[in-house]
Amino acid sequence: MPIELLGDYLRLLADAATSGRKPDAAELNAVDLLGRRAAELGVSAGSAVQLYLSAARRLWQQLPAVVRSRDSEVVRAAAAAVLHVVDEAVARLAEGYNDARRQMVRWEETLRRDFVEDLLRGDADVGRLVERAEPFGLDMARPHQVALAAPSGRLNETEAAISSLERAVVRWAGDRDVLVATKDGWIVVLTPADTDVPGPRTGAKTLGDLMLAELARLPRGRPWRVTVGRPYPGSYGIARSYEEAREGLTMAVRLRLDSSLVQAEQLLIYRVLLRDQPAIADLVQSVLGELVHARGGAEPLLETLDAYFVTGGVATTAARRLHLSVRAVTYRLDRIKTLTGYDAADPAQRFTVHTAVLGAKLLGWPHRDLAVDR
Repeated sequence: MPIELLGDYLRLLADAATSGRKPDAAELNAVDLLGRRAAELGVSAGSAVQLYLSAARRLWQQLPAVVRSRDSEVVRAAAAAVLHVVDEAVARLAEGYNDARRQMVRWEETLRRDFVEDLLRGDADVGRLVERAEPFGLDMARPHQVALAAPSGRLNETEAAISSLERAVVRWAGDRDVLVATKDGWIVVLTPADTDVPGPRTGAKTLGDLMLAELARLPRGRPWRVTVGRPYPGSYGIARSYEEAREGLTMAVRLRLDSSLVQAEQLLIYRVLLRDQPAIADLVQSVLGELVHARGGAEPLLETLDAYFVTGGVATTAARRLHLSVRAVTYRLDRIKTLTGYDAADPAQRFTVHTAVLGAKLLGWPHRDLAVDR
């Protein structure tokens, strides 16, 4: 324990015992600074307070006013004065310590937030990024994967979610090389992808399964949706995995996927569709464009096509999914055939229509003008 943390504290105790003098504002401010210094040195608050209490006890046993005096009134007065100094000094020590810790936490949060931003953006200086990763325990040479968790609404108490999730991921992976943070209202989890070692991994089979199980225990944010990017090596690989996870969340919303867990591999076909947006926009417009002239607009007919394809082309099942009668579904399918010239039930035309429906969902049509994509 650094003895310099006592400063002039022993002198203040001695003055109080011999003359009853109370510390002035400047002397208490000095103790406040010593509390800040203790926090900067990494001394625990309990240890700092114990140092002050132990010093007071030892000094009391050696004070001449106490050792030599047989007058109980003198002893009581000295004790009261010393206890007053101890009380004020320890309070100011703790106050300075806590202020310093709050500032350090805010600074660490800023560093963490900036680091995460640069890490996920992927365009920062690699050498500098590797240096900044060391305090967070990240080995940039290892392959990592990124997972994102999106709450159903606004999540205010993020600290509880982050702490709980970080502990769970560390236990599951058996590795400290884990980073959990927030970005754009989502929880970001970065974990190494080369931890396939015997022993620690029990329970959840994948990172996504683990995250869903842990987040389901939280009182807020449910239901959650989790997307997981594929693992890649290096700092650029982290940014690439994050981009896959981010695209996964966007696509899951646009496609109205029922699954709470989406793996990047599941969305590869949709990424292929979006790779040439002018072409897919042209396909949507050419195949489905006439649906906008239907009574009620294109959206009800588009939803019917989507439900029809999702249920394997079974009108009865699609009707239950849409909460419609079978007759209403078959009427809509006939109406689509009349307007577009494409028959969703025809095996030769089904692929074209289905691809156009997927493209429409990915591009946000009919709410979005496809002219900007062509």
